[in-house]
Amino acid sequence: MAALDTSKIIAVIGAGTMGAGVAQVAANAGHQVLLFDMQQGAAQKGIDNTAKGLDKLIQRGRINQQQKDDLVARITPVDKLDELAPASLFIEAIIEKLEVKQQLFKQLEDIGGSDAILATNTSSISVSAIASVLTRPERLLGMHFFNPAPIMKLVEIISGIATDARLAETIFDTAKAWGKQVVHAKSTPGFIVNRVARPFYAEALRILQEGATTPATIDAIMRDCGGFRMGPFELMDLIGHDVNYAVTHSIFDAYYGDPRFQPSLIQKELVDGGYLGRKSGQGFYDYSADSSKPEADLCEPCEADQQLTLTGQSAIAETFNTLLIEAGFEVTRIDGDEFSILSENAILKLTNGQMATVRSAEEDIDNLVHLDLALDYATTNRLVISAADQAAAPAVNEITGLLQKTGKQVTQIDDIAGMCVMRTVCMLANEGADAINQQVCDTHAVDIAMQGGLNYPAGPLTWADEIGIDNVLYVLDNLSQNYGEDRYRPSPLIIRKAAAGKSFHE
Repeated sequence: MAALDTSKIIAVIGAGTMGAGVAQVAANAGHQVLLFDMQQGAAQKGIDNTAKGLDKLIQRGRINQQQKDDLVARITPVDKLDELAPASLFIEAIIEKLEVKQQLFKQLEDIGGSDAILATNTSSISVSAIASVLTRPERLLGMHFFNPAPIMKLVEIISGIATDARLAETIFDTAKAWGKQVVHAKSTPGFIVNRVARPFYAEALRILQEGATTPATIDAIMRDCGGFRMGPFELMDLIGHDVNYAVTHSIFDAYYGDPRFQPSLIQKELVDGGYLGRKSGQGFYDYSADSSKPEADLCEPCEADQQLTLTGQSAIAETFNTLLIEAGFEVTRIDGDEFSILSENAILKLTNGQMATVRSAEEDIDNLVHLDLALDYATTNRLVISAADQAAAPAVNEITGLLQKTGKQVTQIDDIAGMCVMRTVCMLANEGADAINQQVCDTHAVDIAMQGGLNYPAGPLTWADEIGIDNVLYVLDNLSQNYGEDRYRPSPLIIRKAAAGKSFHE
C-alpha cells in the first residue's frame, strides 16, 4: 500500500507542543489538518505558537512569508471531536494514561468509520493494550514522533499484536513522504529508542555513584570523546528527572525487574527532593541566574619521553602512529593484535572492560594506564585515562605528557571498569542487539532510530562493528565479571556474531 496522498485529511488530537508539532509536519507535507483539544482555545493557541515558530524560520531565510501563510492555513482548529469525521488518519497526542487513550480511541473509531486509521503517539504504553477495547483493533498502530516533531527526524511505527501489517506499511510510507526517517518496531516496552537509550543514562549514573569523576567531567567526556551532542547529565536535566526516572522505572517494571533497566538511587533522590533539572532550576547543575557551570577535570601539563614503542596493526594504532610522529616522537612499531603505547616507564592500553588495577595484576604490568574509547581519536580534543593502583605517579605523568603533546587535553578519572565511553557504547550496542534478538526490529532500524531520534553520532551497532564484535563481547564479559551482576550479560546475538566472526551489518 502507498502513502496517504495529500488529498486525505489528517486529524490531530491534543494541541500541546507535540500535537501542534505533528499538525505542522502533516500540514507542511500538503495535508489539510484538523486540530482538536479538550481545553477550550488550546487548538488555536497551538496554531498561534506554530505561526510564531515559523516566523523565526522566515527570519533565518528558511522559508518565505507565503509558505508560512499557506502552511498555517492548512491547519484548522475544531471545537468538537465529531468535527474530525472527514479525516482518514487520526493521530493522538494526549496524556500518557492508558484508560484515557482507550476511551478516546473508542470514540474516534465510531467517528472515523470503518476505513479510518488510528495512530497513537504514545512513548511508553502498549499499543496492543490501547487497541484491546476497540471493535477493529487491527486499525490502530503507534506513530511515535520525537519532540520537537517538526525538527526531529525519526518516527517509530509501532505494530500491536492485532495491527494490520498493510496499514503499518501505509503509515510507514506516509511518514516517509512527510520527510521523516521511519522504522518499524513491535509494541514492546520502550519500543526502540527509549529502550536502547537506557544505558546512556544508567552507565553515567553508575560511574557517578562509584565516584569515578564529576557530572561535568562525564558530560565533557561523552561530548568530546563520544561525539554526543549532550552529555547524559545535561540531557537528564533537560528532559526532567521526574520524566526520565519514570520512563526508566516503567521499562524496568515492564521487563519484570530486569537489572539491565534498574533505576538509579541517585536519580530517585533528585526526584524525591524536587531537583528536577532545568524546569525546577536545579538538577545535577544549578540553573539560577547567577550560577556558572562547573568545568571538567583536566590534567596539569606533564613532560613526555621522546622515544616510544607502538604495538598493534589496528585502526587506532595507525591513528596514534600518525599523531605521535606529527608531535615529534620517535616511534618504533612492533607487530601484534593489541594496541599499546610503551614509554620509558609506563604502558598505555585501550580499556577492555576491566579495572586497570585488575588487569595490571593479571598481566603483571605495574605501570598500566587505560585509555577510553573515542569516536575519532584523530579529531577529538580530549583523551581520557585511568591508572592502575599499582602505577607510580611519574609513570602516569609520562603517559599524560605524551598524549598532551599530540595536541589533546587529557582527563584522568578514577580506575573504573570500562571507563566512560567504552562501557556506554558497548551497553548501547548490547541493548540494540537484544532488541533485534527479541524480534522488536531489525539491525538498520536500531541505528536509524538512535541517530534520528536522539542525534547519536553513530548507530550503536555500526559503532560496535567498528570496535569489533569480539571486543564488545570481551568488554561486556569483563564488566559482568567485575560487577557480578546480570545487568552486563551479553545479548545472545552478540555472542553468536562473535562466534561466527561476523559483523551486525553483514
